[in-house]
Amino acid sequence: MIGLIENTGGGGKKSSHMPKGYLFALVESIFKEGGYLQTEMQLDHRAEQAAMAVSVATSLESDQPLLFEAGTGVGKSLAYLIPGIIHSVDSERPFIVSSHTISLQEQIREKDLKICRNLFTKVPKLRRYGAFKTALMVGKGNYCCSTRLSNALKDAQSAKQTEMFKSDERDDLTRIATWSAVAKNGVIQELSPPPLPEVWDAINADSSTCSRKNCDSNTCFYQRARKQLLSANCVIVNHSLLFSLINAGMQPEGDAKGILLTDDFVVLDEAHRLPAIATDHFGTHVSSFAVDRALKRIYNPRTNRGILKREGKAWDQDSVANALDAAHEFFNYLGDTYLTKNPIQRIHKPDFCDNILAGPLKEVTERLGALIQKSDDERAQDELSDHRRRILGYRDAINGFITFADEDHVQWLERGGKKGQIVTLRSAPLDVAPYLRKYIFQRDTSAVLTSATLSDGKNMEAFQETIGGQAAEKEIVHSPFNYTENCRIYIASDAPQPEPGQGRLDLDYLANMICWCARHVEGGTLVLFTSHFDLRQVRERTKGFFDKIKRPLFTQGHQMARSELTKQFAAAGNGVLFGTDSFWTGVDIPGAALSQVIITRLPFDSPGHPVNEARSEYIRARGGNPFSEMTVPDALVKFRQGIGRLIRRHEDSGNIVVLDSRILTKPYGARFIEALPIKDYVRFNRENRDSVFA
Repeated sequence: MIGLIENTGGGGKKSSHMPKGYLFALVESIFKEGGYLQTEMQLDHRAEQAAMAVSVATSLESDQPLLFEAGTGVGKSLAYLIPGIIHSVDSERPFIVSSHTISLQEQIREKDLKICRNLFTKVPKLRRYGAFKTALMVGKGNYCCSTRLSNALKDAQSAKQTEMFKSDERDDLTRIATWSAVAKNGVIQELSPPPLPEVWDAINADSSTCSRKNCDSNTCFYQRARKQLLSANCVIVNHSLLFSLINAGMQPEGDAKGILLTDDFVVLDEAHRLPAIATDHFGTHVSSFAVDRALKRIYNPRTNRGILKREGKAWDQDSVANALDAAHEFFNYLGDTYLTKNPIQRIHKPDFCDNILAGPLKEVTERLGALIQKSDDERAQDELSDHRRRILGYRDAINGFITFADEDHVQWLERGGKKGQIVTLRSAPLDVAPYLRKYIFQRDTSAVLTSATLSDGKNMEAFQETIGGQAAEKEIVHSPFNYTENCRIYIASDAPQPEPGQGRLDLDYLANMICWCARHVEGGTLVLFTSHFDLRQVRERTKGFFDKIKRPLFTQGHQMARSELTKQFAAAGNGVLFGTDSFWTGVDIPGAALSQVIITRLPFDSPGHPVNEARSEYIRARGGNPFSEMTVPDALVKFRQGIGRLIRRHEDSGNIVVLDSRILTKPYGARFIEALPIKDYVRFNRENRDSVFA
């Protein structure tokens, strides 16, 4: 289900649909040299931004898809927000903006939308667009439901209060009730400290109880937000929630146009992440933790609490206890049989184990179904139905995983959790193109996909094929930044090849080079790794050196969360930050605090991961070459993202250092050289580095 956080702006009457070509002409007048952005807002004219804006306008007017690569500094958010808002107001259609990172969402909400509103307000010709409304969409489970909170408080104060809540949980309920009376949006992110999980489960809006029938939109946070959503022009969402909703069947029904809301049109920023996000969301994800928690929400034998303590009989409770035992046995068997040597194991054949969970889970759903039929309490019926639906979902997913119900998927098992105690069933489509084609490109509406890195530096055919976007127009505009003046590129020619048996030598080399390079710049250094193991090993080898020269070392996965790590690194001014996968993209630190980016190895995905292994087999079966068709194009996009962390503003400058000599010696290395922002680079090694960097 869906939700949103805020709604801003007035609610003026919307105009009728404008004649074809009106949007193009109006957008051109805003972005052209001497246009409204320049004359009224005193913003620099950017030819690349103007080109993107008119392309977006054309896409929106024609309801056709567009793939647009806009280099760093183009100002792409304004290039799609301004046409999108104008088109939304004129056509009375919702405009969805989806992004991957929180930082981009915050930039759009706190900076870019304000520029749009100021522009529209200042220019008489645009004034009627100044009353546009915006909303941030979040998951329904993030909201406190006033009806469920009221019910939970009654339960906590009843004679049978111990059946539902422990003493500390009752205290937490009281605290939340006090908070809810003054809360702005009623979302969990506003609660500090966070609520106890069991308490939030009992009061959040992700329940059939939270409905227009049961809740007053004047008092229920979610229902109020849902009502506001219907009048919003621009709705901001993240990719993960967007695809969760699509996969849950939340698209407009029947012949209705639209990707998420009826007759909407969509911009997907940071679109280079879509293949990975679609891979994750269009597959199975069932963990031992999730099944255990879902069952214990119904009835927990250890604490003797849960909805069946209130609504069920002893035999109903026994069915849940039996299912918990079966789940424990089932997941332990999978862990002991398949995951003792490696934390990830691909499953090659169906029916690889007995589905001892099917019967017990079916028994639980039948018990819940019988209780629903017998109950005349509407609230109890809603709650029991939600639990039944959830358990049915897990039962069907587990059965489908074991029987390989999705023939176009790859299946694997994972072991995770802090102590390695969680076993997860995972599957993913071999090819996401049919899914994205169906859910994004064949919805009879405009979908604009944009990023600084959709191509390999020259063309985006590989990305276009991966996402099934062959019907889309595609364009590339390059960054307006002066890389020739502001960027220096150094490539190590003596880096040991990362071959088997050379691991220790390679890590010692990396540690030595990283220390030397970081010491020779006054500002901060971002070091990008391709494996957590390498990162940890190099950290152990370098932390003493950085302590000695008084340079703060920040390491992913070591004490701090990613956002806090980035914040402290930026504040340090001369720090050294070690990061892996998530730090190759989305890090935006202008100025001297990030003066150098070091690429430790070319970012090839692990060929041994089940998804990459199965996709390689799939490509070979079609007569293709997986290395050239999948591995290299994916690595090029990530490589371009990584080196793109350096120059974020016109005045930024610094070094890009590549410590992987394969870029010089392997045939595919030329493609990575071509992807560099400038063609002039300097080779160096341990012998000549003092003179080269002088």
